[in-house]
Amino acid sequence: MRVFQMQRISAIALLIFLTIHMIVVHYPPFHINFDNILVRLQNPVWKAIDIAFLFFVLIHALTGAYVVITDFERAFDYRKALAWIAVVIGVVAFIYGSMTVWAFQPPA
Repeated sequence: MRVFQMQRISAIALLIFLTIHMIVVHYPPFHINFDNILVRLQNPVWKAIDIAFLFFVLIHALTGAYVVITDFERAFDYRKALAWIAVVIGVVAFIYGSMTVWAFQPPA
């Protein structure tokens, strides 16, 4: 898949996830505090939504950074290495973030 297609698909997904996030977290009657977050993160559906949000944020950010960096003529020769660096950073960040969300347990 081409980078610009990944950027567009992730942008559409981010619009959806950001809308959900803003409505659920920031606007009444759904204004949320830490106690509500504890309840929400006990639900596997919300954990999956947070992980999907993380996935699309990483895709969008890393493809955007890749495109900006490869626009420079000096970096154009290193675009394959830069792509692999972005993939490694994305996978590590996704695994770390996903493990954090799935492992979250409310304090006893």
